[in-house]
Amino acid sequence: MKQTKLDAPRSGSLLVLDTLKNLGVDTIFGYPGGAVLPLYDAIYDYDGIQHILARHEQGATHEAEGYAKSSGKLGVAIVTSGPGATNAITAIADANSDSVPMLIFTGQVATPGIGKDAFQEADIIGITMPITKYNYQIRETEDIPRVITEAVHIATTGRPGPVVIDLPKNIAAKEVEVINDTTIVLPSYQPTLEPNVMQLKKIVDLLAKKKRPLILAGGGINYATANAELVAFAEKYQIPVVATLLGLGAMPTAHPLFLGMGGMHGAYAANMALAETDFLINFGSRFDDRLASNPTKFLKNATVAHIDIDPAEIGKIVKTHLPVVGDAKLAIKALLATEQPKTNFAQWLTQVQENVKKAPYSFEAEPEFNKPQEVIKLIGEITKGDAIIVTDVGQHQMWTAQWYPYQNNRQLITSGGLGTMGFGIPAAIGAKLANPDKNVILFVGDGGFQMTNQELAILNGYNLAIKVILFNNHSLGMVRQWQESFYEERRSQSTFDLEPNFQLLAEAYGIKHDKFLDPATIADDLKIITEDVPMVLEVGISQKEQVYPMVPAGWHNDEMLGVKFNA
Repeated sequence: MKQTKLDAPRSGSLLVLDTLKNLGVDTIFGYPGGAVLPLYDAIYDYDGIQHILARHEQGATHEAEGYAKSSGKLGVAIVTSGPGATNAITAIADANSDSVPMLIFTGQVATPGIGKDAFQEADIIGITMPITKYNYQIRETEDIPRVITEAVHIATTGRPGPVVIDLPKNIAAKEVEVINDTTIVLPSYQPTLEPNVMQLKKIVDLLAKKKRPLILAGGGINYATANAELVAFAEKYQIPVVATLLGLGAMPTAHPLFLGMGGMHGAYAANMALAETDFLINFGSRFDDRLASNPTKFLKNATVAHIDIDPAEIGKIVKTHLPVVGDAKLAIKALLATEQPKTNFAQWLTQVQENVKKAPYSFEAEPEFNKPQEVIKLIGEITKGDAIIVTDVGQHQMWTAQWYPYQNNRQLITSGGLGTMGFGIPAAIGAKLANPDKNVILFVGDGGFQMTNQELAILNGYNLAIKVILFNNHSLGMVRQWQESFYEERRSQSTFDLEPNFQLLAEAYGIKHDKFLDPATIADDLKIITEDVPMVLEVGISQKEQVYPMVPAGWHNDEMLGVKFNA
């Protein structure tokens, strides 16, 4: 292999930092430990890369995730061997589910100890193989720049995803005078970006033969920054649009062609359109079971076109008639450039827009409790729909998906595929570090808050003015809702009889805090979020509050519980 001589001997740890810096990385998240001490010693006086000290390895990797999800940049995390690496597993799996470009360095025992049950040894390559896009264990210090360069390329191209690099301690400590060639040669990894124009022409031609077309906007639209192109395509043909959870922001929620989120807790108009369409054009959604709860009935009478960067997703769940592999932005640009056939979808558009008016999201005010839907709506008004919204997982996640007025790509940062409680606080930290000039609002429940609240220690240290809206119903709300709906109201271990005083907890971290219980004053109370300081705002809500509409698991999209129709 071709080698390059260095100007002076360089340790493996410095080669790690040099390569990351040369590839444009300026922020990394991590937590030190024995196996990564050589790397942390190099970080001590290294210029050009900011290190954010997390309070837990899961926190560090979720922070890198929030950083990447909100910016499109590579998220980088460092954890030590053994328990450090295993603590990061949840966030790695989360990033894999949601196609997040990440690079995770896991420390490893020195190479002579590998496979011998050394102290804090874990087979992280074997453990992470099913939940990464790729992984490496470096065995030669000279190979560090090549592996990192290759890993970043894999993580950020095609369908993005997490790549793990396992770095033995002696490899990181060793000094070398040469490095191996960093030229990327991956003949078996050649992701398709340019879509097949003949397939795209078939899509356009089919529009002339269909009466009820529908666009499904998945996370691929936001990841490809194809929002403007999507809106232009929908407007050109006057096709209504439904979004997945990760597709929210692909089209502004106020746009007349936007029907809302589809799926389990989707809008009535969106789910009815999915049930009635005769031609679905899917951009960047993998038809997961939260959207297509019953794949055997889903789109049974519709022609399906599926445009996706990952060929493995096409036809995996839903039969696809027009498959197109490629980048969503390039695909829609090509569709816009294709000669327009004569179409008229006015009757269909009237039908779906009447459904929007017939059964919009709604809630009934209560004199005793704040309504989480109203709180989110009010914050949408205060922030003018322009904040970066981060959620944890549970009922509040769905309320936030339903009620915040999204306008931009990468505006909603949430755990979609894995549904990871504890994601919220660290992800909000990463999002704020990536977007220091943007308002970052975190909605979290009392369950998820208690999983990773130690990361609040970071806020004052890095001047991160995140607003934490803590909905407290003293329960695991979504678990409780399912128990009430499908398990004869047997609330087994889903309520918290004992909880910490969250106000004192915020006080302990030196964070501004308040607790809002009165629905009569909530509109004025929430104006505090305009202050440029970190804060924890606890909002008491009813333990009986449910998320509706709801499509139970295995039901068809038009079989919705809790739909309220206007008189």
